[in-house]
Amino acid sequence: MSNCCIFAGQGAQVPGMGRDFAEGDQEVMKLFDTANAVLGFDLKKTCFEGPAEELTKSNICQPAIFVTSYAAYLTLQKRRPTEFVCAAGLSLGEWGALCAAGVLDFDSTLKVLEARGRFMQEACEATPSGMIAIVGASADQLKAICERTGCTVANVNSAAQQVLSGSKDAVAQAAAVAKELGVKRAIPLATAGAFHSPFMAPAREKLAPVLDSIAFKSPKFPVLSNVTGRPHSSDPGEIKALMLEQVTGTTNWAADVAAAKELGCTTFVEFGPGKVLSGLVKKIDATLATTNVADLASLDATLAALG
Repeated sequence: MSNCCIFAGQGAQVPGMGRDFAEGDQEVMKLFDTANAVLGFDLKKTCFEGPAEELTKSNICQPAIFVTSYAAYLTLQKRRPTEFVCAAGLSLGEWGALCAAGVLDFDSTLKVLEARGRFMQEACEATPSGMIAIVGASADQLKAICERTGCTVANVNSAAQQVLSGSKDAVAQAAAVAKELGVKRAIPLATAGAFHSPFMAPAREKLAPVLDSIAFKSPKFPVLSNVTGRPHSSDPGEIKALMLEQVTGTTNWAADVAAAKELGCTTFVEFGPGKVLSGLVKKIDATLATTNVADLASLDATLAALG
């Protein structure tokens, strides 16, 4: 059995996340305390108690999901040291994968994600925009929707599901065009704005100097890039460049899963709240095994599944 570790993305947040990991282990509790010190606000309280409205803010949500996911990863490694063939994550989750592979340290990842979330939130507030999931569209139908509305592909979640980003009007128009073309489903998403699109260009520009100020190292094991769908190179400068491009570019989760399979992975272990990525993996290839570590109960189930 060859395993790939995967890290949850934005939208997976839920009040109470990470609490039982922290209460069960002083070292894990220290992660949350360190996060508070690095960020200058009480992230621990927000993770453990909510409210949900606070957790949805990008500058809080992004570091919160990262800390919870990393706490889950650390707890599993403490209970039973496990080797992973490669790592991947969706959007902000890719930063968790990079941290797990030693590309940047915990504190630096926190700083990046607080800034990334804040800059993305600012870009959302500057221009009304949104996202829409398109389910069951052919390549020609998807192309037609984009050409007629000006929307761009933000996420390739599987062959059957893509997410488009665009202005508020473009997203509304995309729903109408999809219906007209006979597409199975078009679902507007409750996001702050058009992530992974040209609308995020101001965020990308502001993030560049933040990344320049942080030391990146070569990964200890392969980390799959959302942008290329292939493993990152060993060059820290190239990793930084791709992580900047990820802010405005398409995240190709389907390609990441295919790349993990090429590396021999048959089991995907999801770290962090929820099971969104596990569900997407199954939609891409139902023969792949998935398990998740969101709390102590799911950790026990994962350890049993891993044998």
